[in-house]
Amino acid sequence: MSTDKEDLDIDDESPVAEEFAADSPAEAAKTNLSKRRTIDNLLEERRLQKQLSDYDFDL
Repeated sequence: MSTDKEDLDIDDESPVAEEFAADSPAEAAKTNLSKRRTIDNLLEERRLQKQLSDYDFDL
């Protein structure tokens, strides 16, 4: 992912823009929260897998 901030141009006439405009703010927030939780779970799983692989089992 890029750390540079870029200006995004939004085409208001596209059918995708109309679809998102029809969503209520609460529904969009719920979808965003669900996506964020999924990402957090994947990152946590990756972190735990890395800890497990780094663990020395031959104590």
